[in-house]
Amino acid sequence: MIPLLLIPGMMCDARMWGEVASTFAERPVHHALPVEGSTTTAMASAILRDAPPRFALAGLSMGGIVAMEMLQQAPERIERLALLDTNPRAEADQVKRRRAAQIERVKSGDLAGVLRDEMKPHYLSPHASDPSILALCMQMALDLGPEIFIRQSLALRDRPDRQGALARFHQPALVLTGEDDRLCPLDRHELMHALMPQSRLVIVPDAGHLPTLENPTPTIAALCRWLEE
Repeated sequence: MIPLLLIPGMMCDARMWGEVASTFAERPVHHALPVEGSTTTAMASAILRDAPPRFALAGLSMGGIVAMEMLQQAPERIERLALLDTNPRAEADQVKRRRAAQIERVKSGDLAGVLRDEMKPHYLSPHASDPSILALCMQMALDLGPEIFIRQSLALRDRPDRQGALARFHQPALVLTGEDDRLCPLDRHELMHALMPQSRLVIVPDAGHLPTLENPTPTIAALCRWLEE
């Protein structure tokens, strides 16, 4: 059975995947964190170094961006690809400017403040009612710490456009987004779906940027179907 490799979003760890790993208990599941180096190239290379020879690959948000970089580096090792709440384009200039201010604030010792004021308010759907999700997001980020925040911010800021890598991929693919995702809106996912016509586009209701936690049932169902196709 093909192993499943999961890459979480920025300042998240395996807990971000919620019930996904336990759903696929019969399958080898590998959790990989994008924490080595300060470029997506270096992070992807480090994950590929330790990954199985061939695998199904799923990444959410920054995890999806690193997954696309892995696709650029070693497409022959990726049997199928799932991209959740992510963006194939290079970073927009206005976002780069915001990241610079966030990095300086974190360097001054205010990681918790950046998370509270500038990141957490954009994560969830307006319909979300479970306060434990944001508490978990804060805990994951604080566990990773300021150095990882800075590395990941630099990697996202300087990432290349990877639309070409998606257009060259012809294996089974899933493009999934929360209906209310404000960080990676629907048009990014429609673009990825167009670049991979063989992909399935799934929009999860009552979910924002973290459908694995906000509405896991349809999210897991889509991942099951993707793995079985």
